[in-house]
Amino acid sequence: MGALGKRGDRSFTLTRRGFLAGSTGAGLVMAFGGASLATSAIAAIEDKAFSPTVWFNIDASGHVNVNIARAEMGQHVGTALARIVAEELGADWSKVGLTHVDTDPKWGYMVTGGSWSVSTSYLAMSQAGAAGRLVLAEAGAALLGADPADCEVRDGAVHVGDRSVTFGEIVGRGQVDRTFSADELAALPVKAASDRRLIGKPISALDVPEKSRGTARYGIDAERPGMVYARPLVPPTRYGSTVNGVDDSAAKTITGYQGFQVLEDPSETLQGWVVALADSYWAAHKAADAIVVDWTPGPTATVDEDAILAKGAELAAGDDGVLYVSEGDTGVLGDDALESTYRTHTALHFTLEPGNAVAEQVDGTWHLHSGNQWQSLILPVLATALQVEESQLVIHQYYLGGGFGRRLFGDTMLPAALASKAIGKPVKVVFNREDDSRFDCARSASVQTFRGQVGADGKAEAVDSAVVAGWPTLAMAPGFMPDGLGGTGKVDPFSASGANHWYSIPNHRVRLMNNTLAQETFLPGWLRAVGPGWIGWGVECFMDELAHAAGADPIDFRLAHLDAAGKNAGEEPKSIGGANRLAHVLRVVREQSGWGRDLPEDEGMGVACTFGQERDMPTWIGCVAHVKVDRASGKVTVKKLWQTIDCGTVVHPDGALAQAEGAMLWGVSLALHEGTRFDAGQVADRNLGSYTPLRMADIPELDIRFVESTEFPVGMGEPPLIPVAPAIGNAIHAAVGVRLRDLPMRPDDLKAALAT
Repeated sequence: MGALGKRGDRSFTLTRRGFLAGSTGAGLVMAFGGASLATSAIAAIEDKAFSPTVWFNIDASGHVNVNIARAEMGQHVGTALARIVAEELGADWSKVGLTHVDTDPKWGYMVTGGSWSVSTSYLAMSQAGAAGRLVLAEAGAALLGADPADCEVRDGAVHVGDRSVTFGEIVGRGQVDRTFSADELAALPVKAASDRRLIGKPISALDVPEKSRGTARYGIDAERPGMVYARPLVPPTRYGSTVNGVDDSAAKTITGYQGFQVLEDPSETLQGWVVALADSYWAAHKAADAIVVDWTPGPTATVDEDAILAKGAELAAGDDGVLYVSEGDTGVLGDDALESTYRTHTALHFTLEPGNAVAEQVDGTWHLHSGNQWQSLILPVLATALQVEESQLVIHQYYLGGGFGRRLFGDTMLPAALASKAIGKPVKVVFNREDDSRFDCARSASVQTFRGQVGADGKAEAVDSAVVAGWPTLAMAPGFMPDGLGGTGKVDPFSASGANHWYSIPNHRVRLMNNTLAQETFLPGWLRAVGPGWIGWGVECFMDELAHAAGADPIDFRLAHLDAAGKNAGEEPKSIGGANRLAHVLRVVREQSGWGRDLPEDEGMGVACTFGQERDMPTWIGCVAHVKVDRASGKVTVKKLWQTIDCGTVVHPDGALAQAEGAMLWGVSLALHEGTRFDAGQVADRNLGSYTPLRMADIPELDIRFVESTEFPVGMGEPPLIPVAPAIGNAIHAAVGVRLRDLPMRPDDLKAALAT
């Protein structure tokens, strides 16, 4: 992936590679090849000498199948990627399908997250489609007795004059054996935006019909013959728990109960785990409730949320940390500098489909059945746990009933695999909601401190900030952590992005720190919008505070700092235009929302903007929130949200709109409703009775506009979430003059602030 480096033996570089196309028994196969292509494409295909993230083939009926190595969790990623291929290929969309592939190494590195899929795949898949179009044109021209240069490929056929030959006819009659070097592939022209027939057009997603019919297969639907069901007994602490004894006398009265297993995990991911085994899920569920385990909990059994936040505050107050931004001299800050601390509480994923997996060993190969976002991350962990080589593992991919970052780490496969190894039978593990919550890779509580001041010119002269949280990348993928500035240490990029914003501030410093107590207590995870989802909260609210200190309109104040100077000019292709594009969406959303108009008492409008997800793949968003505050109850009603979004070329408009809607509503949910706390080393809220995401009755009106653009496509799944919470917080301040600095913003917090 573009935002990640390279780790292990499985290269996942998408840039320099060749392409091959060959007629085989399965039809016309087209794929990215390895670094050294064979002279014969057919020989290379037969030898599996390819490592593509796209491999499409055309059968004798003209059907085009695109293989998708990304996880489908409602974002319609398969449709978007297939569109890119089909656009350049000249395919008939009614004859395009897709297949989600397993973890055969030929597919290369597999990860779905960070809103990267379309952006990081766009160029390579466009070139693959263009190469396919050239091959088809040559083969079709030969059958038509025409010059390839005179042929047009569109709607699943090669046309010259009033004659044509379909893809199916070419596959049935033509012979193709063609390779392209990386340089040849890179030189292939892709269609001009004005020539596009599929990208950006209204087309239904390919995964919708089977989901609508109820035939879609999710991980929880996976079954294997002879499998045993299991439900885990999650230990009292994530780390360091040990099992002293198990009493299953009560479980033995449950029909179908087969026994329990204390799991031994050489990978040390699971510590102190027990599973109840039965011949049905219901029996396993009941048995787990009846089994009594004597645990010695780990050393964090008394840690709570207040202690984690206090540790964050302690670290932020020092002067240590990894330098992430260091420009000018923040020593110019005076004693009267504005100071604020913004915090977020622990947040959970709560995917609709709880954790699950099926594990089975067949002829020495382990087969894992589950929906997963980062297969290449969990494969080595599974190999260590099972004490086998990675080549002896295959993860079969299923639809995800919600991912949101929780399924980036496939640790729910571990209890199934270890139990299966222990009993020598296929095992299906299903977590219930409480198990799932306790085993979640929660978004860490965070602390951000800011010191800043406005200069004589009415602009921010200096800002110094510290950012502290548990780091998921440190826990699960430390090899992906880049160096900070000046040899000050390693950085979790997913707990940093957002602090390196596009505002021009002459003196700007950001220090990053890992909250060691959070790290020791639980497994910090990636949650939708990742770092910017909580970092943007502090950055955009503090910009609002500076605007008020300057006596300026919050939008005008932001625009004054978006001059696109120096590093903020942007670069081709993804951040071209830089801060100018962020300024543009702010101007548009100002008009879109009617910013500045008179509102009733206790109502207000707030603004925030974001470049989420990352500086090298920015989606520019301006957001305005309109809220109403009930002073008596402390309830905040979000009446309407406006967003203007510039994500470059919108490949799949229907999917992009759906993702924007979902992300914005989750932003409301995290701003006002979602959040838990650690208590005695565990999350306190474990089901939807007390963990209360946004309800239907509280959904605001949404007004979403996309900037018409032909620029390089960037991410869409998460960025619209980022500015929602700060826009709401700033709107509350505009409505009643109270500045809330903790997420979620609870009614009691607002009432307390109003009382002071």
